[in-house]
Amino acid sequence: MAEKKTNSDQWRQATRLVRGGTERSPFSETSEGLFLTSGYVYGSAEEAEQAFAGEVERYMYSRYGNPTVAMFEKRLALLEGAETCVSTSSGMAAVFASLASQLEAGDRVVASRALFGSCLHIIKEILPKFGVESVLVDGTDLEQWKQALSVKTKCVFLESPSNPCLEVIDIRAVSDLAHEAGALVVIDNVFATAVLQHPLELGADIVMYSATKHIDGQGRTMGGAILTNNEDFVENSLVPFFRNTGPTLSPFNAWVLLKGLETLDLRVARHSENALAVAEFLNEQEGIAKVLYPGLESHPQHALAMTQMSAGGTVVSFEVDGGKDAAFRLLNGLDMVDISNNLGDAKSLATHPATTTHQKLSAEEKQILGISDGLIRLSVGLEDAEDLKEDLDRALAKAGG
Repeated sequence: MAEKKTNSDQWRQATRLVRGGTERSPFSETSEGLFLTSGYVYGSAEEAEQAFAGEVERYMYSRYGNPTVAMFEKRLALLEGAETCVSTSSGMAAVFASLASQLEAGDRVVASRALFGSCLHIIKEILPKFGVESVLVDGTDLEQWKQALSVKTKCVFLESPSNPCLEVIDIRAVSDLAHEAGALVVIDNVFATAVLQHPLELGADIVMYSATKHIDGQGRTMGGAILTNNEDFVENSLVPFFRNTGPTLSPFNAWVLLKGLETLDLRVARHSENALAVAEFLNEQEGIAKVLYPGLESHPQHALAMTQMSAGGTVVSFEVDGGKDAAFRLLNGLDMVDISNNLGDAKSLATHPATTTHQKLSAEEKQILGISDGLIRLSVGLEDAEDLKEDLDRALAKAGG
């Protein structure tokens, strides 16, 4: 059956998330096909030769490309407004590939200091082993960016909002400074999601995701993605690195993530509504030293956040009085919210960054980043907001004990 002609470039966001990138097989299936195959056959030896010579475009090996994976990549690219999406086996694979593919000994990287623990490890520990200079700055301080980017730089890496203290960085201003220094800007957009923030429109060159968060959003699979409009980076850096090192997304995971994209718009909207309600509730409670949420006017970069994001996001971080003991009492006192280091899930999840995601940092590093012993990161789920408030209220009472 012939495919219907579509004008996908004119579709609105919700439609793109449901229909974008779909390619039906000759069986005319409704749901996207799941192609669990490692390889593909050729009609002749000549056809195989042409494929490997790049003279014809076709699937050769699922480490290079797969129909189900391709549909996920095309759909996410439509959402992001990117020409190219390369998916990976995990979010950290996406981080490493986006950086390592373009760096070599003697290059220089400038990054915001407020990063997820594994991202910080790549910047501080792994890249320097290969002769790459790494410089860390306070992401919210443009003067530090200006100073760090006053010399030639190959790459800039940042998160906005950051994990776990939700710092918001001026993406356009940093991108302008980075480009003057000759650098490409790589942004981890996991906390904001592609629904709430579009870094490419703000001047960034490369956007990466842990698709495990939000895109799957139901605790089922791992995955990552790298998106860009920079053709030179794709052809000469990313694709050769990706094909020869193999951080490939499995077809099954791609299929799960593809189905997750269908409801991403709806889920992120509900997540954000619940997060704002929870943040406002926590902001009024005794025993809490501070609440960090970009959607609150009390957030240090609230005005900036609301120019870059269409809502405050899905994560709320807050600090309880009484340090680690009080934080643990609160976490252990939760009846409904689960203790987990994941985020962006349909279920609300809470973690203690100082002893989990950022445990390896020194006491001084934690202090600089604002990761106190009383800090709790709450990924707000899709439950009824009133049930979440009640659960937190009970846990706060126990924390005060």
